[in-house]
Amino acid sequence: MLRTCFTAREVLAGLVLVVVCGGLAAEDKGQSDQRGKWVSLFNGKNLDGWKPKVAGHPLNENYHNTFRVEDGLLKVVYDGYERFDRKFGHLFYQTPFTHYRLRVEYRFVGEQVPGGPGWALRNSGVMVHSEAPESMAQDQDFPVSIEVQLLGGNGSQSRPTANLCTPGTNVVMAGKLVTRHCTNSRSKTYHRENWVTVEIEVRGNESIKHIVEGKAVLEYAQPQLDLRDQHASELAKRTGKLLKGGYICLQSESHPIEFRRVEIQQLSP
Repeated sequence: MLRTCFTAREVLAGLVLVVVCGGLAAEDKGQSDQRGKWVSLFNGKNLDGWKPKVAGHPLNENYHNTFRVEDGLLKVVYDGYERFDRKFGHLFYQTPFTHYRLRVEYRFVGEQVPGGPGWALRNSGVMVHSEAPESMAQDQDFPVSIEVQLLGGNGSQSRPTANLCTPGTNVVMAGKLVTRHCTNSRSKTYHRENWVTVEIEVRGNESIKHIVEGKAVLEYAQPQLDLRDQHASELAKRTGKLLKGGYICLQSESHPIEFRRVEIQQLSP
Protein backbone atom coordinates (compact mmCIF):
# COMPACT_ATOMS: atom_id res chain seq x y z
CA MET A 1 0.00 0.00 0.00
CA LEU A 2 1.34 3.46 -0.83
CA ARG A 3 2.23 5.38 2.31
CA THR A 4 0.57 8.81 2.22
CA CYS A 5 1.35 10.14 5.69
CA PHE A 6 4.58 11.51 7.10
CA THR A 7 5.97 12.14 10.55
CA ALA A 8 6.34 15.69 11.80
CA ARG A 9 10.09 15.39 11.51
CA GLU A 10 9.86 14.23 7.88
CA VAL A 11 7.63 17.17 7.00
CA LEU A 12 9.99 19.58 8.76
CA ALA A 13 13.04 18.08 7.02
CA GLY A 14 11.30 18.44 3.67
CA LEU A 15 10.45 22.08 4.30
CA VAL A 16 13.97 22.82 5.50
CA LEU A 17 15.51 21.20 2.43
CA VAL A 18 13.29 23.28 0.16
CA VAL A 19 14.60 26.35 1.96
CA VAL A 20 18.19 25.06 1.64
CA CYS A 21 17.84 24.48 -2.11
CA GLY A 22 16.35 27.93 -2.48
CA GLY A 23 19.19 29.31 -0.40
CA LEU A 24 21.76 27.63 -2.62
CA ALA A 25 20.16 29.16 -5.70
CA ALA A 26 20.10 32.57 -4.04
CA GLU A 27 23.74 32.17 -3.05
CA ASP A 28 24.72 31.34 -6.63
CA LYS A 29 22.74 34.28 -8.04
CA GLY A 30 22.73 36.96 -5.34
CA GLN A 31 26.35 36.62 -4.22
CA SER A 32 28.00 36.18 -7.61
CA ASP A 33 29.56 39.64 -7.29
CA GLN A 34 31.57 38.33 -4.31
CA ARG A 35 33.29 35.59 -6.29
CA GLY A 36 37.05 35.79 -6.17
CA LYS A 37 37.09 38.02 -3.07
CA TRP A 38 38.02 36.81 0.41
CA VAL A 39 35.13 37.68 2.75
CA SER A 40 35.22 37.16 6.51
CA LEU A 41 32.35 35.13 7.97
CA PHE A 42 33.33 36.25 11.47
CA ASN A 43 33.15 39.92 12.44
CA GLY A 44 35.52 39.69 15.44
CA LYS A 45 32.91 41.20 17.77
CA ASN A 46 30.02 38.76 18.24
CA LEU A 47 28.26 35.70 16.80
CA ASP A 48 26.03 37.60 14.38
CA GLY A 49 25.31 35.37 11.39
CA TRP A 50 25.93 32.12 13.29
CA LYS A 51 23.54 29.61 14.89
CA PRO A 52 24.61 27.30 17.76
CA LYS A 53 23.21 23.77 18.02
CA VAL A 54 24.24 21.64 21.01
CA ALA A 55 23.09 18.03 21.39
CA GLY A 56 20.12 17.77 23.75
CA HIS A 57 19.23 21.44 23.36
CA PRO A 58 17.19 23.41 20.83
CA LEU A 59 18.71 25.37 17.97
CA ASN A 60 20.08 28.79 18.97
CA GLU A 61 20.51 27.84 22.64
CA ASN A 62 24.19 28.52 23.28
CA TYR A 63 24.54 25.98 26.10
CA HIS A 64 26.83 27.32 28.87
CA ASN A 65 28.05 30.00 26.48
CA THR A 66 30.14 27.37 24.68
CA PHE A 67 30.61 29.55 21.61
CA ARG A 68 31.72 33.11 22.27
CA VAL A 69 33.79 36.02 21.02
CA GLU A 70 36.57 37.36 23.23
CA ASP A 71 39.62 39.48 22.37
CA GLY A 72 38.69 39.38 18.70
CA LEU A 73 38.74 35.56 18.63
CA LEU A 74 35.91 33.10 18.03
CA LYS A 75 36.30 30.65 20.91
CA VAL A 76 34.88 27.23 21.82
CA VAL A 77 35.21 26.96 25.61
CA TYR A 78 33.96 24.84 28.50
CA ASP A 79 34.47 26.93 31.64
CA GLY A 80 30.73 26.57 32.38
CA TYR A 81 30.80 22.77 32.27
CA GLU A 82 31.32 20.37 35.16
CA ARG A 83 31.44 17.45 32.70
CA PHE A 84 31.08 17.22 28.94
CA ASP A 85 28.40 14.50 28.95
CA ARG A 86 28.27 14.17 25.16
CA LYS A 87 27.16 17.75 24.62
CA PHE A 88 28.58 17.78 21.10
CA GLY A 89 27.96 21.15 19.53
CA HIS A 90 28.12 22.89 16.16
CA LEU A 91 28.10 26.55 15.26
CA PHE A 92 26.42 26.99 11.85
CA TYR A 93 26.94 29.90 9.50
CA GLN A 94 23.56 31.19 8.35
CA THR A 95 24.07 30.82 4.57
CA PRO A 96 24.65 27.63 2.52
CA PHE A 97 27.38 27.57 -0.14
CA THR A 98 28.24 25.42 -3.15
CA HIS A 99 31.57 26.39 -4.79
CA TYR A 100 34.12 28.10 -2.57
CA ARG A 101 37.40 28.05 -0.72
CA LEU A 102 37.12 28.32 3.07
CA ARG A 103 40.10 29.42 5.18
CA VAL A 104 40.32 29.00 8.95
CA GLU A 105 43.20 29.77 11.29
CA TYR A 106 42.91 27.85 14.56
CA ARG A 107 44.77 26.67 17.63
CA PHE A 108 43.97 24.28 20.48
CA VAL A 109 44.41 25.73 23.96
CA GLY A 110 44.15 24.59 27.57
CA GLU A 111 42.87 21.26 28.80
CA GLN A 112 40.05 19.00 27.68
CA VAL A 113 36.90 19.30 29.78
CA PRO A 114 36.28 16.36 32.18
CA GLY A 115 34.08 13.70 30.65
CA GLY A 116 35.22 14.34 27.09
CA PRO A 117 35.94 11.15 25.12
CA GLY A 118 39.57 10.12 24.81
CA TRP A 119 39.54 10.43 21.03
CA ALA A 120 38.39 14.06 21.33
CA LEU A 121 41.64 15.27 22.96
CA ARG A 122 42.84 18.23 20.86
CA ASN A 123 40.17 17.32 18.33
CA SER A 124 37.63 19.55 16.57
CA GLY A 125 36.50 20.13 13.02
CA VAL A 126 34.95 22.18 10.27
CA MET A 127 31.87 20.69 8.61
CA VAL A 128 31.08 21.46 4.97
CA HIS A 129 28.16 20.37 2.79
CA SER A 130 26.25 20.04 6.07
CA GLU A 131 22.52 19.58 6.43
CA ALA A 132 20.64 22.59 7.76
CA PRO A 133 20.66 22.91 11.56
CA GLU A 134 16.85 23.03 11.48
CA SER A 135 16.72 19.47 10.12
CA MET A 136 18.71 18.00 13.04
CA ALA A 137 16.95 16.14 15.83
CA GLN A 138 17.37 17.78 19.24
CA ASP A 139 19.51 14.90 20.56
CA GLN A 140 21.52 14.40 17.33
CA ASP A 141 25.28 14.43 18.01
CA PHE A 142 26.57 15.41 14.55
CA PRO A 143 24.97 16.87 11.43
CA VAL A 144 25.04 14.81 8.25
CA SER A 145 28.04 16.44 6.57
CA ILE A 146 31.62 16.22 5.37
CA GLU A 147 33.98 16.87 8.29
CA VAL A 148 37.43 18.35 7.88
CA GLN A 149 38.84 17.05 11.15
CA LEU A 150 41.24 19.35 13.00
CA LEU A 151 43.74 17.56 15.26
CA GLY A 152 46.51 18.83 17.51
CA GLY A 153 49.56 16.81 18.45
CA ASN A 154 49.78 15.25 21.92
CA GLY A 155 53.48 16.05 22.25
CA SER A 156 54.86 12.74 21.02
CA GLN A 157 52.76 10.81 18.50
CA SER A 158 52.05 11.56 14.86
CA ARG A 159 48.60 13.18 14.48
CA PRO A 160 47.96 14.76 11.08
CA THR A 161 45.35 17.48 10.78
CA ALA A 162 42.75 18.27 8.09
CA ASN A 163 41.68 14.63 8.00
CA LEU A 164 38.34 13.49 6.59
CA CYS A 165 35.44 12.12 8.64
CA THR A 166 32.02 11.31 7.20
CA PRO A 167 28.97 11.47 9.51
CA GLY A 168 26.15 10.11 7.35
CA THR A 169 28.18 10.51 4.16
CA ASN A 170 30.65 8.80 1.80
CA VAL A 171 33.15 10.01 -0.81
CA VAL A 172 35.04 8.66 -3.80
CA MET A 173 38.85 8.40 -3.81
CA ALA A 174 40.88 7.13 -6.77
CA GLY A 175 37.63 6.07 -8.42
CA LYS A 176 36.48 3.93 -5.48
CA LEU A 177 33.68 4.54 -2.99
CA VAL A 178 35.10 5.06 0.51
CA THR A 179 32.75 4.06 3.33
CA ARG A 180 35.16 4.13 6.30
CA HIS A 181 34.41 6.87 8.78
CA CYS A 182 37.78 8.65 8.87
CA THR A 183 40.75 8.98 6.51
CA ASN A 184 44.04 10.60 7.53
CA SER A 185 45.59 13.38 5.49
CA ARG A 186 49.25 13.73 4.52
CA SER A 187 49.85 16.73 6.80
CA LYS A 188 52.54 17.05 9.46
CA THR A 189 51.69 17.05 13.17
CA TYR A 190 51.19 20.37 14.95
CA HIS A 191 52.04 20.18 18.64
CA ARG A 192 51.62 22.86 21.31
CA GLU A 193 49.38 25.93 20.90
CA ASN A 194 50.62 27.20 17.54
CA TRP A 195 48.25 28.73 15.00
CA VAL A 196 47.54 26.52 11.98
CA THR A 197 45.96 27.59 8.68
CA VAL A 198 43.67 25.16 6.87
CA GLU A 199 41.91 25.81 3.57
CA ILE A 200 39.10 23.71 2.12
CA GLU A 201 38.40 23.97 -1.60
CA VAL A 202 34.84 22.83 -2.30
CA ARG A 203 33.52 22.45 -5.84
CA GLY A 204 29.90 21.39 -5.50
CA ASN A 205 29.42 17.65 -5.95
CA GLU A 206 32.61 17.33 -7.99
CA SER A 207 35.57 17.53 -5.61
CA ILE A 208 36.87 18.70 -2.24
CA LYS A 209 40.51 19.42 -1.39
CA HIS A 210 42.12 19.93 2.06
CA ILE A 211 45.11 22.31 2.20
CA VAL A 212 47.35 22.85 5.24
CA GLU A 213 49.79 25.78 5.32
CA GLY A 214 49.56 26.02 1.53
CA LYS A 215 50.09 22.31 0.79
CA ALA A 216 47.35 19.98 -0.49
CA VAL A 217 47.09 17.04 1.92
CA LEU A 218 43.88 15.23 0.88
CA GLU A 219 41.58 15.16 -2.15
CA TYR A 220 38.37 13.31 -2.97
CA ALA A 221 35.33 13.51 -5.21
CA GLN A 222 31.56 12.96 -5.34
CA PRO A 223 30.61 13.71 -1.72
CA GLN A 224 27.33 11.89 -1.14
CA LEU A 225 24.78 10.81 1.42
CA ASP A 226 25.22 7.36 2.95
CA LEU A 227 21.96 5.54 2.34
CA ARG A 228 22.75 3.07 5.14
CA ASP A 229 22.15 5.92 7.59
CA GLN A 230 18.42 6.39 8.21
CA HIS A 231 18.50 10.16 8.60
CA ALA A 232 20.82 10.59 5.60
CA SER A 233 18.53 8.33 3.58
CA GLU A 234 15.55 10.56 4.45
CA LEU A 235 17.49 13.60 3.26
CA ALA A 236 18.46 11.82 0.02
CA LYS A 237 14.81 11.20 -0.87
CA ARG A 238 14.33 14.95 -1.10
CA THR A 239 17.63 16.20 -2.49
CA GLY A 240 19.23 13.25 -4.26
CA LYS A 241 22.29 11.35 -3.07
CA LEU A 242 25.09 13.61 -4.31
CA LEU A 243 25.87 16.63 -2.12
CA LYS A 244 25.84 19.76 -4.26
CA GLY A 245 26.20 22.24 -1.40
CA GLY A 246 25.23 22.91 2.18
CA TYR A 247 26.09 24.69 5.39
CA ILE A 248 29.43 25.35 7.07
CA CYS A 249 29.80 24.80 10.81
CA LEU A 250 32.51 24.71 13.49
CA GLN A 251 32.60 21.87 16.02
CA SER A 252 32.55 21.65 19.80
CA GLU A 253 33.96 18.25 20.83
CA SER A 254 35.25 18.88 24.40
CA HIS A 255 38.70 20.46 23.85
CA PRO A 256 38.94 24.28 23.79
CA ILE A 257 39.80 25.74 20.40
CA GLU A 258 40.15 29.29 19.10
CA PHE A 259 39.70 30.73 15.61
CA ARG A 260 41.19 34.06 14.59
CA ARG A 261 40.20 33.75 10.94
CA VAL A 262 37.11 32.26 9.26
CA GLU A 263 36.79 33.54 5.70
CA ILE A 264 35.43 32.44 2.36
CA GLN A 265 36.29 32.96 -1.29
CA GLN A 266 33.44 32.03 -3.59
CA LEU A 267 34.39 30.23 -6.81
CA SER A 268 32.64 30.02 -10.15
CA PRO A 269 30.94 26.66 -10.81
